[in-house]
This record gives sequence, structure tokens and C-alpha cells, in this order.
Amino acid sequence: MAERAETLRLEGVRKSYGVDTPAELEVLHGIDLRLQQGEFAALIGPSGGGKSTLLNLIGLLDRPTAGRLFVTGQESGVLGDTELTQLRGRSIGFVFQYHYLLPAFTAVENVMMPILAQRGFPDAAMRERAERLLDGVGLTPWRHHMANDLSGGQQQRVAIARALSMDPIAMLFDEPTSALDPEMVNEVLDVMVQLAQEGMTMMCVTHEMGFARKVAHRVIFMDEGRIVEDATKDDFFGKPRSERAQQFLSKILHH
Repeated sequence: MAERAETLRLEGVRKSYGVDTPAELEVLHGIDLRLQQGEFAALIGPSGGGKSTLLNLIGLLDRPTAGRLFVTGQESGVLGDTELTQLRGRSIGFVFQYHYLLPAFTAVENVMMPILAQRGFPDAAMRERAERLLDGVGLTPWRHHMANDLSGGQQQRVAIARALSMDPIAMLFDEPTSALDPEMVNEVLDVMVQLAQEGMTMMCVTHEMGFARKVAHRVIFMDEGRIVEDATKDDFFGKPRSERAQQFLSKILHH
């Protein structure tokens, strides 16, 4: 079987805040990581372990302090701000904890926003694509509803459709269900399961262990700004190698 193409690669990536000041703080310490096309990696670990910081770097929303980051073979560190924005726009779809929809616009208009930003005045093809994406997340009946009139789960599904609108190479999710009421969680996770089954390259920061165990190919466990374990889901949940991961799972899975 042919080896899958590499989508993301990090080599010795570090991230510090307050650089060259007495308050300088390094929050990521020498991260090495690769993600292949079609893989779904769950990024888990205790709060404050560096997961969201790492995801922001991978999503090209921030730059590493040191090390190298490649997206589809393109090294981000050699790019200017405009080139970096262009690479992000054509490569990465990002879904955050909060949906960040524009409340004065409909669901379909919100999905069209990234395309409008790239191409200008809307046309029929643009609207058709947005409606097709909304259909893919089960929101056709609500496509003309104002964003504020949708439930939390529906709003987050609109956010997923919006992130897909530019046909990204990879999708990143930063705790996409953490701001939702419990009964709305599954409708968002179901969409993510569907994307994984379709072969979308994905990385997700999540505390939903059942979801990670069911859908992820790999589990990346972080603590104190380092990758402690990077294993298949069966190996990680079956018999984690590190004592820190064992402690974490014993607390998460038994309560």
C-alpha cells in the first residue's frame, strides 16, 4: 500500500510568551509531530498542558518561537504575513469552542463569508456550495434562519460548514463541544464522525474520551507543554506507556 502524503510536520517547535523579558515563559518545549493525509488525531491532556497553543500554531494563527512547521510541505516560517494568511486560507479549516457566527446573517450567508472574503461579490455557484455544505451537516431546513435563532448545536454545525467552505486540506477542532449543553454534543460529534469516515485529515482537542476512542486513529497526550505519548487509540486506551497518562485516564474514565 502506498504511503499517505504528509499533511503537517513539526520539528522541534517551541513557543514562548514575553520573549526577551524577565517574564518570558516557554509553554511548548520542542514538539515533534507528523500528521498524514486522512489521519484523525485526538489531542488530549490536562488543562494548561499546551494543547490549544499547539493547535493555534498548526492552524497558522500564531508563529513558533523556534523550530520548523510545515503544511503540505510548505515551511511556514519563511513566509511573510500575507503569504501565511493565504496558506492558512487554502489549507486549514478551524472550528473553535465558540462558533463566532455573525448574528445578523443567515446560516447560508455565514457559510459563504470565507468565500466572499477571497472572491468578492456572491454568485449563484457560491450560494449553491454553501447550501450543499449545510445539507452535509443536516441543516438544510434551517439554511435561511438567522444565526441567533439557531440552537447551540446548530450554530456549531454551521461553523463546521463554514470551515469547510474553502475546501481545506485539514480540519482543526479546539474543544468544539465544550460550550454546548450536553444534549447538543452528539449532533456536533456526529458531523465530525462523518468527516472522519470521508477521509478528512483532522486534529481535535477534546475531553470526549468516548469519541476519541471510537473515531481517532491516533491519540496525542500532552502535559506541561510536551507530547508525553503519541500512540494508536487502542494502545493508548488499552495500556498507556507513561505513568502520567495512566493517572490521567484513571481519573477521566472512572468518574
